[in-house]
Amino acid sequence: MTSPSTNLIARFESILGSSQVLADPASWAAYAVDEILPSVVVKPASAEQVAEIVRFASLEKLALIPCGNRTKLALGMPPSRYDIALDLTALNQIPHYDPGDLTVSADAGTPLTKLNALLYEHNQFLPLLVPWYSRSTIGGTIASGLHSPLQQFYGAARDFLIGAEFVTGSAALTKSGGRVVKNVTGYDLHKLLIGSLGSLAVITRLNFRTFPAPIAGSRGFVASFPSAEGALALRRAITKSSLTPLTHDIISPELAQIFATRTPATPETAVFAGENRTPSQASLPPVGDWFSSREWQLCAAFAGTPEVLTRYARELTLLAERSRANSTTILDDATRPAFWGRLRESLSLFLEASPTTAIFKISVLPSHHATLFESLRQIADHAALPHVLIARAGGTIYFALLPTSTNEETISLLAHCATRIFNAVSAAGGPDPRNRGYATLLFAPLALKQKINMGGPHPVSPASTRPTTNARLEQAPGLALMRRLKSAFDPQNILAPGRIS
Repeated sequence: MTSPSTNLIARFESILGSSQVLADPASWAAYAVDEILPSVVVKPASAEQVAEIVRFASLEKLALIPCGNRTKLALGMPPSRYDIALDLTALNQIPHYDPGDLTVSADAGTPLTKLNALLYEHNQFLPLLVPWYSRSTIGGTIASGLHSPLQQFYGAARDFLIGAEFVTGSAALTKSGGRVVKNVTGYDLHKLLIGSLGSLAVITRLNFRTFPAPIAGSRGFVASFPSAEGALALRRAITKSSLTPLTHDIISPELAQIFATRTPATPETAVFAGENRTPSQASLPPVGDWFSSREWQLCAAFAGTPEVLTRYARELTLLAERSRANSTTILDDATRPAFWGRLRESLSLFLEASPTTAIFKISVLPSHHATLFESLRQIADHAALPHVLIARAGGTIYFALLPTSTNEETISLLAHCATRIFNAVSAAGGPDPRNRGYATLLFAPLALKQKINMGGPHPVSPASTRPTTNARLEQAPGLALMRRLKSAFDPQNILAPGRIS
């Protein structure tokens, strides 16, 4: 008897050719999403072939999930259906690059390292230094919506993504935006693709504005404090000053300890000029004795001429002393990668540190960070769960719970903590709804995803301060609008169904 998978394989081989269909079921495990396997894996070589695959899936009511190098498939909810894994790594060309115009176009499966290597030849780059950088594709980076530590200085992807080509759930080859910075092509529909996890359309090409690359000789700065208050005070002082560092992040002592004892499993690659790594240097070097591994740290990076570097080092050190730092360190090209590589790979380190890691992305005004830091610590300590925290300068906090066990009791404890975290974040901004924070659960074990809505509870009415009590039943903000967008882009719900609840 012929299995459904065999029929699908034969159909796609007739559409694409046998070389573009993975027929061996053993190879499908690499494309699993929350333990759900596809029935076939296809690798289109053009946008037209992508449209053909989507058209076939639409006619046959088959669900498909686009992917690249699959570094971020654990994001989001489990799919409600999953028939076709759409591997876009064969779409890996850079069809347009105008260094003078500061614009570049890249196919969705283009590795970030390949794209930035070309840009660096002209002293330019894309500031998308996201987790799993050495393995990430440009399409997966946009679809995942994960931030770069450089967002504070350069902005988020939505600030320099100027156009896209994509295939909707109706198999329509679609364009939005353009290849130039100034265009009048209508609505910026392409920005809806950021963080969509492939649920709105299959990205085939992306257009970006590029930036001058930081020059060789950029520096790092680390200040250590016995408490979070000192690190927060220094951050406020930097924000009020005339200094504009590329990044400035705060990390908790628990994360500092991970930085001191662990190296990311993701292969490492040179990121900035001056790092001078050879192909054999596949991992980050350890941090040195200059790093205090049991204190709160404020970490900044800055670049410029020798005069600018001298000024930053002097003024940051002075501000740190006024904020009562226990120690300060200036990092050069030899030491900076060891630390900034770990900052970039923080989320991957979180996931490697525990078999049941739960990572929350929290958006709240920086002025409320002190209160929220304490609330998060109390929630984790009350549950006796190890935890780590990194706070970006713009207000985003990544907070992770790192249980040491995987049993059902642990999952129930995580679910209880998640509800408390959602409520604490919502309350952190006070009674004014304009200041209210919002949290999402980025990564979580499957058993936890089955217990709780990863988008978090709906914030309470402005007229009420009653906290929500059931994060699974209450709906996330804007869910009705998200569903309307989903219906417009993908009327038959065949693209990553259920991934964004």
